[in-house]
Amino acid sequence: MTAPQQPLLPLNATAAIVDFDGTLADTAHIWYEVDQTFLSKRGLMYTSDYPERLAALGFVEGARYTIERFGLNETVEQVCEEWTRLSQRIYRQRVVLRDGAERYLMRLRSAGIPCALATTNDAKVLYAMERIDVPSLFDTCVFGAEVGCGKDRPDIYQEAARRLGVSIANCLVFEDIVPALRSAHLAGAHTCAVKANDKSQRWDEAKEVADMWIDGWKHL
Repeated sequence: MTAPQQPLLPLNATAAIVDFDGTLADTAHIWYEVDQTFLSKRGLMYTSDYPERLAALGFVEGARYTIERFGLNETVEQVCEEWTRLSQRIYRQRVVLRDGAERYLMRLRSAGIPCALATTNDAKVLYAMERIDVPSLFDTCVFGAEVGCGKDRPDIYQEAARRLGVSIANCLVFEDIVPALRSAHLAGAHTCAVKANDKSQRWDEAKEVADMWIDGWKHL
């Protein structure tokens, strides 16, 4: 007798909501490069708490935070435009999905399981990538700018569930950062922490907050 096959989505979930940066793609080093370039241009010091604070905020809220933190005489639009320009150039040719990630997403789609991308990254950045066809991987893509807040609030997950036509209670949210896992959980979703190749990830805390965790996509 063969062992029963493990479900593609555990915890009785019927839909998936997936983060991009850190979760599906190793991009911490890219944002380190972008942050270093942005801050050094203004004679500012990079500290490890800065990217951690930005991770859940997205471009607009992150720009507001940056302007306030460093007392910049720049507009939110100017900061976002520079971040977009810097990251778009790198994402276009260098970003790839983590091992096994595309195969797992394709298995979900083939099984008829609805799947949404929920990211605070910018659509202009992700849609510019030459090595990843984002729209082909998901039934819908929700960007932080569309809901007007970061992942420290659950709006992006609620909107993703709405677009998929499912209850948030039936969604499994894959995330790598603690604030996002907390807000998704508070919204009523099941949560799965994904170990990222990012030394700033609070992995022990992420595992405690989430309903379950994985250390990668290769064995799913």
